[in-house]
Amino acid sequence: MKTLYRLLVINFTLARYGLDEILAPLPFLRPLRWLGLINPFNWFRGNDLSRGERLRLCIESLGPIFIKFGQMLSTRHDLLPEDIINELEKLLDQVPPFPLSQAREILEQQLGMPIEQAFLTFDDNLLASASIAQVYAAQLIGGEEVVVKIVRPDIEHRIRRDVDVLLMLAGLLDRNWQEARRIKPIQVVQEFEKTILNELDLIREAANAAELRRHFEDSADLYVPQVYWDYCKPKVLVIERIQGIAVSDIEQLKAHNINLEVLSRKGVEVFFTQVYRNNYFHADMHPGNIFVSPDNPENPRYIAVDFGIMGSLSTADQRYLAENLVAFFNRDYRRVAELHVDSGWVDRDTRIDEFEAAIRAVCEPMFQRPLAEISFGHLLLRLFQTARTFNMEIQPQLLLLEKTFLHIEGLGRQLYPQLDLWDTAKPFLERWLSEQLGVRALVKGMKKNLPYLAENLPDLPQLAFKTLQKIANDELQFEMQSKQLETIKGEIRAANRRSIRAIIGSGFIISASIIAGLDGLAPIMIGGGRFLMPLVTGMLLIPGIYLLVTTSPPDD
Repeated sequence: MKTLYRLLVINFTLARYGLDEILAPLPFLRPLRWLGLINPFNWFRGNDLSRGERLRLCIESLGPIFIKFGQMLSTRHDLLPEDIINELEKLLDQVPPFPLSQAREILEQQLGMPIEQAFLTFDDNLLASASIAQVYAAQLIGGEEVVVKIVRPDIEHRIRRDVDVLLMLAGLLDRNWQEARRIKPIQVVQEFEKTILNELDLIREAANAAELRRHFEDSADLYVPQVYWDYCKPKVLVIERIQGIAVSDIEQLKAHNINLEVLSRKGVEVFFTQVYRNNYFHADMHPGNIFVSPDNPENPRYIAVDFGIMGSLSTADQRYLAENLVAFFNRDYRRVAELHVDSGWVDRDTRIDEFEAAIRAVCEPMFQRPLAEISFGHLLLRLFQTARTFNMEIQPQLLLLEKTFLHIEGLGRQLYPQLDLWDTAKPFLERWLSEQLGVRALVKGMKKNLPYLAENLPDLPQLAFKTLQKIANDELQFEMQSKQLETIKGEIRAANRRSIRAIIGSGFIISASIIAGLDGLAPIMIGGGRFLMPLVTGMLLIPGIYLLVTTSPPDD
């Protein structure tokens, strides 16, 4: 009932802000356009709010899950009109805040001391307010400038409430939609639930930041702030305060003479470095979480914040993705088709030549074009349509990577639209593949396994001699067969015992039933006395039931 009530609230909110006007032009919703005429909110609504403002306010009202979705859309200048994008960008760090009194109360409760005792200064003016938490500036006793991140009160309850709605809808799709086996709606929602709930634990975020900082300790491309562990709690994070220009503030970047071409290329390189060299990537790289240091304009460096969502891939997924991308860059569409089949992403009986032709039709128009003329949003839609034809399954473990890649594309489009993504990424991936599959990979594997081999090598001759000796005397095979025969014999004996007990028990019960049914003949047949019949019946019935109940095999 709570889930159904939440669905009603969501529909009421959509109608309240008149989103039928925004959604109606979508092709698949045009037949329902008439519903806007009977929406009572449309009868009395004034024209004081634009469509972008109404969309933003609606998303803010619906809560953190919808805000996350709005943040992702805010980078898609190629998919949405500029007036809507401008409003959605406010969701990055201008979400309505919760009261300062609550923030101070949570902070003191988590730290176990008054704010004045923990910090030299604490600025009550809000720095930023996002969907999960809000941020304040402070100064530690030692003089270090920090930011203090505080989780919103009651946020977990609101997230779980909306996840329940998504799971219910996913369950309906799973049962009634023929595409559910390929799309995997339940797994997608479960992956999203795990990701966003992990974001609520700021101890986990502090650990994420520390790990990423180690990976880029001496990097000229990305800086990660220092974590102050003594002040970090499940609902409070204290981290170094950075000074930089928001990556979305193009005017300020140009005013500081930042080389936007180098900056955009570095964004792609940082992304692939995280995914392939470190296998640990920042999975929430929207413009609100990325800044640029103005210290070296010709060789600018990114500064990352907000490490609540991080991702990693299995070695198999890394390799298949890299091989797919390199094959794309080389226009080797047959190899792309073969990799999809080999990885199990499409059915094994898929015709390679047909799949190859379909991929070529989608991807060939994209090459030799700058990023300004390429939309990966549209490309993904085309690829999904192609995948549907060949029953390609969605890979939930890759959703974070896909979302991050869309953020990177949106940033690149804003910074330097002429960037050639292919020329930037291809050398990096080819070098990684050579390290994974070539002579370097062999040497690396030997170095990795050398301690294990050194530890176990002295025992190998003795183990090999004993094994060969057993094989020579047929002892190994005989021992294995003997154990298997003994197991089988034991199972047969147990089954025979159960069968005999079941037959005897059934006989007792049948005999008792017959005696109980011999109403008139019972006195003659049983000692001439009717009072003996219940006694004999019970004597037969009770052991019969006992034998049947104890006949079933054990659980193991």
